[in-house]
Amino acid sequence: MKSKKLANKKISASTQSYLDIAEIKNDAVVLKDGTMRSVLLVSSINFALKSEDEQNATIAAYVSFLNSLDFSLQIVIQSRKLNIDAYLDHLAKRERVLTNELLRAQISDYREYVKELVELGDIMSKRFYVTIPYGGASTEKHSFFDRLTATFTPAHTVTLQKKKFAEYIEMLEKRVDFVMSNLASIGLTAIRLDTQSLIELYYNTYNIDMYEQQKLVDVDKLRTN
Repeated sequence: MKSKKLANKKISASTQSYLDIAEIKNDAVVLKDGTMRSVLLVSSINFALKSEDEQNATIAAYVSFLNSLDFSLQIVIQSRKLNIDAYLDHLAKRERVLTNELLRAQISDYREYVKELVELGDIMSKRFYVTIPYGGASTEKHSFFDRLTATFTPAHTVTLQKKKFAEYIEMLEKRVDFVMSNLASIGLTAIRLDTQSLIELYYNTYNIDMYEQQKLVDVDKLRTN
């Protein structure tokens, strides 16, 4: 009886209401407090293979980068089980069009070998992200009632911040350029995630299992009512 009542009960709040993200646009993440974030996808370097002098130079460049910052940033390492489904599908297509039986057999054996290797070895892929913030609202003092109102009416708070949206975007881009330039001096390549990539990143992060079965459509094809 209790389960029937729960099943018939309407859901009053979606998962999105519990997230800090209000919207994603203009290659930036807008939080419910009106502050903004930009995310960089950063390459990695094999530190162990470098000579001692190269290691010391890399450490010195990294320390110099940290000391030059006058704002906080977040470094995130995301580990996921390696997904090679697209590669396996590509091999399967090549296998179907080949007329040489020997080559077909070799591709089939290779495809099964790679699949078993990934599954048995539990191989993980790692991605490195740097999150860069900007927003004057985060440094301002608010009363208890202001914070309480922002919690229950986040859309209203974000609407007020839209007046400064262009200014925030410009300042955020300056920080992005600064960080990317300093990462390049360390030998790292950084790419700023665009709107579509940001949506896919957070969708994949919060819906790990669903992401594999249900892919997102392109952001240009999304429509809001």
